[in-house]
Amino acid sequence: MDRVSVRVAGVRLLSEVDLRVNAGEILALIGLNGAGKSSLLKAVLDLMPIETGSIRIFGRSHHDSAARNRISFLPERLTPMHYLQGREFLRYLLTLQNRAYIESQVHGMLDALELSREALGKPVRTLSKGMGQKLGLAACLLSDKDFYVLDEPSSGLDPVARGILRGQLDRLRGEGKTVLLTSHALPDVTSLCDRMAVLHHGRMVFTGSALQLQSEQGCATLEEAFLALMHSSPSRSCSPAIV
Repeated sequence: MDRVSVRVAGVRLLSEVDLRVNAGEILALIGLNGAGKSSLLKAVLDLMPIETGSIRIFGRSHHDSAARNRISFLPERLTPMHYLQGREFLRYLLTLQNRAYIESQVHGMLDALELSREALGKPVRTLSKGMGQKLGLAACLLSDKDFYVLDEPSSGLDPVARGILRGQLDRLRGEGKTVLLTSHALPDVTSLCDRMAVLHHGRMVFTGSALQLQSEQGCATLEEAFLALMHSSPSRSCSPAIV
């Protein structure tokens, strides 16, 4: 992504954003609500037109459907078709991804996510928010793509499920997959992600590791460093770093 700007209905959502996601890494995109995180993801997926700049996916323009075919996307507000059963929902999404529905693989993924296999035979409308999120994650992970774009993947998940998600993301990295995700859970960013990118009012204000941000801001924790960056006035300060 090179100097990308996005404007919708006269409102600037992204302003000359530069971002590179390296192959085989997990990069977290963080920022306050309204910072432009979801807009950036939509721009990458060619779901939102860009005003200026360019986006390339594996060396090809993001307008090229062949490049986007290597991406699996999980939106923040997953709304499965309520009239489908869990099995039908997964079969439908895998078909869209040109993937076969193989029951043994589906069962293995549900087991890995600790989602009861009974969800396959239940109408999606009867599932809890957390179960629906796990079903969406299952579809996303079963697609077996090279690049995963996840918008708040831990939304609706309890602490145990969030731990399971971290394990799955770590598995993807071990397989050489690339992950770009948004998150408000800063402890997850510290423990899992290789790098982080911070958006503020549509501008990229930091890229690097959590430790780098803490060092730059002179803070002991990522939470303190993030808040210091958001309130970048010289009069604001955080607790001194522990050496």
